[in-house]
Amino acid sequence: MNISKREFMQVLSAASVAGMGLGRYADADAATAQKGLYDLPKFGNVSFLHMTDCHAQLKPIYFREPSVNMGIGSMKGNLPHLVGDHLLKTMGARPGTDLAHAFTYLNFEKAARRYGKVGGFAHLATLVKMMKASRPGALLLDGGDTWQGSATSLWTNAQDMVDACKLLTVDVMTGHWEFTYGMERVKEIVEKDFAGKLDFVAQNVKTNDFGDQVFKPYVIREINGVPCAIIGQAFPYTPIANPRYMVADWSFGIQDENMQKMVDEARGKGAQVVVVVSHNGMDVDLKMASRVRGIDAIFGGHTHDGVPVAIPVENAGGKTLVTNAGSNGKFLGVMDFDVKGGKVVDFRYRLLPVFANQLKADAEMDALITKMRQPYEAKLAEKLAVTDGLLYRRGNFNGSWDQLICDALMEVQGADLAFSPGFRWGTTLLPGDVITRELMMDQLAITYPYATLSEMTGETLKTVLEDVCDNLFNPDPYYQQGGDMVRVGGLTYTCTPGEKAGSRISDMRLGGKPVEAGKKYKVAGWAPVAEEAKNAPGVKPVWDVVETWLKAQGGRVKARRVNTPKLVGVGGNPGIAA
Repeated sequence: MNISKREFMQVLSAASVAGMGLGRYADADAATAQKGLYDLPKFGNVSFLHMTDCHAQLKPIYFREPSVNMGIGSMKGNLPHLVGDHLLKTMGARPGTDLAHAFTYLNFEKAARRYGKVGGFAHLATLVKMMKASRPGALLLDGGDTWQGSATSLWTNAQDMVDACKLLTVDVMTGHWEFTYGMERVKEIVEKDFAGKLDFVAQNVKTNDFGDQVFKPYVIREINGVPCAIIGQAFPYTPIANPRYMVADWSFGIQDENMQKMVDEARGKGAQVVVVVSHNGMDVDLKMASRVRGIDAIFGGHTHDGVPVAIPVENAGGKTLVTNAGSNGKFLGVMDFDVKGGKVVDFRYRLLPVFANQLKADAEMDALITKMRQPYEAKLAEKLAVTDGLLYRRGNFNGSWDQLICDALMEVQGADLAFSPGFRWGTTLLPGDVITRELMMDQLAITYPYATLSEMTGETLKTVLEDVCDNLFNPDPYYQQGGDMVRVGGLTYTCTPGEKAGSRISDMRLGGKPVEAGKKYKVAGWAPVAEEAKNAPGVKPVWDVVETWLKAQGGRVKARRVNTPKLVGVGGNPGIAA
C-alpha cells in the first residue's frame, strides 16, 4: 500500500466538509434533520450505496465502537486502526459531537442517550430511497453478514432478512455468516427468493471437485449508460472460522489470481467501472488493492470498521479506493463516480451515520418488520434481568457482554475458566436497560450454538491462545483469518502482540496461581466448529446456559469487571484508548 500524505489529507479534507455531522439538526424533529443531514449534493454519473455486517438487526439499536483496534507492523497508526481521540483528530472532528458518537466509543453512554439509537431497516430504507431518488440508477451493495445475528433470523431460517433485503432494494451482495445456514439453504435463497431481484456474487467460492463457480463471480449492470461490473469476494476463511461441514462441498480462499482474471474479463466485456463488494476485512482489502490492478473501488466488510474516508491505494494499474462501512445497520456508504472517456476521473465518498431519530421510518418496511416479528414478540420481550453496567461487545479483547457470557458459562457448568469466540457482532445495552431474551440472543444467535465443557492441559491452553493471537496480530493480513482475540474468563495472561508466533502469550494464571503445563483444567466454551459436538450427550445451546444464569441473578446483573490481558510493547499505539 502506498498512499501519499497529500492524497490522504485531500481525502480527509473532503470528509470533514461533507456535512456528515448533525450540527444544528441534532435536536430537531426527524423530518427537519432528514432534510439537513442527509441532503447530499449529487456528483458525477455513477453511484453506489453500500451497507455491510448488519447482523440481522431490523430494529434500531445502540452500538458502541471499539476502544481497542490495534494495528501491527505497517498497519500501526493507519486506518482502520485508530480509535477514540486519535480517530477524531485524523477526521478533524470535535469530541462531544454527533460525529464523535457515530465513529468512536467516547462518552458512549451520555452520547447514546442524547443522539439515540442507530440503524433499523425502516430508517435505513428511508435513507436508501432518498439516495436512490437523488442518484438515478444507483445500486445498493450488501457486503454480507446480513442473515445472522438475531433470534428472528435464526428462528425463520433467515427468511425475515431475505424478505427485508428484497424490500430494501439490495441489488448485489456477497456473504460470510450466510453460509452457516448450510449449502442447501443458501442455494435455495439465491436461486428462488433472489431470482431476478438480487444477485449473489462470489468469485472465490468454487466446488471442491471440479473447481466450478458456485455463484456468479460478478455481474455487469448499466448505470446511466455506463457499464459497471460488481465482483463478489466472500469471506475467504469461512471453512476455518465456521464449521467446515456446513460448506463441505465448497472451497474458499482469497484467490488474488482469479480476482485479477475476473477484473480483466469484465473490462474485456466493456465494463468502464469495476468495483468489488468484499467480506475480506479491511486490512486484507488494502493488501488486495495493492496487488490486483483495474479495480476502481473495494466496498469492504467483515471487520466492522466505520471508516469515514475512501483510502486510495496504488497498484500497477493506477489506484484503487478502499472503504469499509461499519456494522449493525449503523452506516450507509455513498460513492459517487464521475466517469468520462470510459474511466473514472473523480469521485466523492460519504459514510453516513443512520440515526434512527433523525430519519422517519419507512412505512412499508416498518409494516413488514412488524408482521415478521409478530409471532415471536412475546418470546422476544421476556425480561430476564436488568443490567447495572454498560454491556458491549466490540474490540480486540473482552467486552462486558463477552465477560457476562464467560461468567455464565463458568458458573453454570462448574468450569475453571471459559473461552468465548471473538465475535464482533452484538448490540449494546446502557446501564439500567432490561436484558430481554431478544437482546440476549443478539449475542448468541448462531446455527452451531452448543455449549461445551472439556478438559485441557495448561500447555494446550497456551497453544489455543497463541494460535488465535497469531490470527489477530500476524503482520501479514493474508494470514489473519477473521475475528478478534478469543474472550477469556477466569484466566489472566500477558500478551505481547509484536512478538513472533508462539511467543505472544505469557504469565497465564488462574486464581493468581501460575497455570501448569501438564495439569488439566475444566474449560467451558461454545460455538464448536466440529460436527460431532452437536451430538454430545446432554449438549445444550448456549442461550439456555446464559438464560439460566441471568434468571439466577435476582433480577439485576452487576456491572462486569472485564478481564483484559496485560499488554506489553504497545505504548503509543493509536489503536488503543488513551
